[in-house]
Amino acid sequence: MTVSCTQLASRAVAFAARVAALAPRALALAPRGIAFAPRGIALALCAALGGCYLHEGRVPVREPTSAPPAPARALPPANGAIYQSSAFRPLFEDRRARHVGDLLTVLINEKQSASRSASSSVERKDETKAGVPTIAKLPLKALQGITVDGSGSSSFEGKGDTAADDAFTGTITVTVIEQLANGNLVVSGEKQIGINRNSQTIRLSGVVNPTTILAGNTVSSTQIADARIDYRGSGAIDDAQVMGWLARFFLTVLPF
Repeated sequence: MTVSCTQLASRAVAFAARVAALAPRALALAPRGIAFAPRGIALALCAALGGCYLHEGRVPVREPTSAPPAPARALPPANGAIYQSSAFRPLFEDRRARHVGDLLTVLINEKQSASRSASSSVERKDETKAGVPTIAKLPLKALQGITVDGSGSSSFEGKGDTAADDAFTGTITVTVIEQLANGNLVVSGEKQIGINRNSQTIRLSGVVNPTTILAGNTVSSTQIADARIDYRGSGAIDDAQVMGWLARFFLTVLPF
């Protein structure tokens, strides 16, 4: 069983929390000089594994990614006629996927673009004036003629822009793993490519309407419902694009 770095970090943090919970009891029982051992262990575990967390961004693809065809049904005994309805298949019929275990080629042509811009501006000004022109028959004669002026202002301005433009093209052959009651086909498949110690994996799943299957038994990825497309690689090239664990640790711990 393979344990990912994220799972290892979560387990270590849970263990560190348990150790920290036992710290008060250990403080009362442990001799002086090692009284802070439980808390030290907890902090050390959190610090060591704080940089282990890495957001992998995986897309959950329906599994299994392949399915064998259903076992052939026993044919009824021949009745002597040339036409047998149980074994009939039109001569000029397109060989399109329709049963569990059939293959279907998906033409991946995904292009997504989005942009957003927002701006806000807030400004506020206050001004206050007060004075004491005349005081009569009061002991506070010294305050006569005093004037007080006050003013205040505050302003806020914020702007934000974001844009994304993604494109993904390719082909992958998937397998029909389930046939729904309305005739739609649940497909799933995986393709792995290894080049010079680097590997790329494409995984796809979704629901296909048989009427959208084109000649040649192909369908566009834009016509697949509930599509899940996952493309990732592993090797030296991908490792070079991952931030080091120490840098991730400081980004996790530092508050600024």
